[in-house]
Amino acid sequence: MKVLAFSLSTSFLLYNSLSSGIHFLAPRISTPASFLGSPFIRPIFKPVKFSIFAMVTCVHSSRTETPPQTKPNRTHLDDHLLQNYVKYCRPNSADMVSCFPISEKKSNTLHTCTHTVVDDGNVNHEEDVDNLWQLLMDEARSDIDQEPILSNYYFSSILLHNSMESALANHLSMKLSNSSLPSGTLFDLFIGLLTEDQDIMRAVKYDLIAVKERDPACISYVHCFLNFKGFLACQAHRVAHKLWLTGRKILALLIQNRVSEVFAVDIHPGAKIGRGILLDHATGVVIGETAVIGNNVSILHNVTLGGTGKVSGDRHPKIGDGVLIGAGTCVLGNVRIEDGAKIGSGSVVLKHVPARTTAVGNPARLIGGKENPIKLDKMPSLTMDHTSHISDWSDYVI
Repeated sequence: MKVLAFSLSTSFLLYNSLSSGIHFLAPRISTPASFLGSPFIRPIFKPVKFSIFAMVTCVHSSRTETPPQTKPNRTHLDDHLLQNYVKYCRPNSADMVSCFPISEKKSNTLHTCTHTVVDDGNVNHEEDVDNLWQLLMDEARSDIDQEPILSNYYFSSILLHNSMESALANHLSMKLSNSSLPSGTLFDLFIGLLTEDQDIMRAVKYDLIAVKERDPACISYVHCFLNFKGFLACQAHRVAHKLWLTGRKILALLIQNRVSEVFAVDIHPGAKIGRGILLDHATGVVIGETAVIGNNVSILHNVTLGGTGKVSGDRHPKIGDGVLIGAGTCVLGNVRIEDGAKIGSGSVVLKHVPARTTAVGNPARLIGGKENPIKLDKMPSLTMDHTSHISDWSDYVI
């Protein structure tokens, strides 16, 4: 029987993961001609007279050619292909790369982070920050082993990127894009800002560590990175704030609007926010233009840091380091919440709150009284303790 051979002339090898032995084939649809013509891309089969289009498939090549103990070094070619994938094949439409990677079982043993908390509330995370991207990738591989149906999501969001800057820019652009604001446009904007300003990326990493340590619902760094809208809203704000400072206020306000619509978190791009920030649940958080938030601050949902009327100028709260603000709290006006203070849930704060004290109620009052308030011996934003000293100010029982 004669067999008529057809060539898959439009199938191209896109990315070869040397660490996992996974091979991807890029889709023929919506692939730019400049990319297809790259000298680095070679057709899998020699073209013949007849050709057909084929659906995108995934293949797992035999390892017989390369001994198992030999791991080829990553080449410049791999980096080139990866960059082209991120640039041209970001999954922002029905044309997304849709393939099921077949990988060898990865070890579930992940690196663990350790840290040192000092008395002033600062946290020593230098080693953790340097290793965080590798931790994210390890956790992503482990998640794929547990839930293979999420493999495409994890590969396009984490594993196909060569840095956290690229992964974050891609993820935010996908979240904030719409029909008139393409993800490609946002990606180019985000990756440029994140790459050139390493202070932003360092703050991003400290935020990621803060969420993992303080929120018991956070099971991994990659879980936070992909799914926690408080974390994502905060990082989008960092980009918007950078634009605001450089005079690109229209674009900064556009990003603020998209963050508000997508994440239900409204942070004015003029607000100044430190690092190690936890926006727990985050829904309904509102932060005004002249607000300032220090380092290692924890804020729960439905918190407002707002003004008191139509007064312009410096009109919003100033939050010190290590502050914990409970759910449903309003802090209004240009008032100062000093370092290590705690604001009880549902409080309305209109006046200055001293360091390491607790304010509760509407209007808020200091536990222990204004003249001799009870002092906290631990940073509330790190302990996340909402109920200490409750018997000192309330006899309410259910």
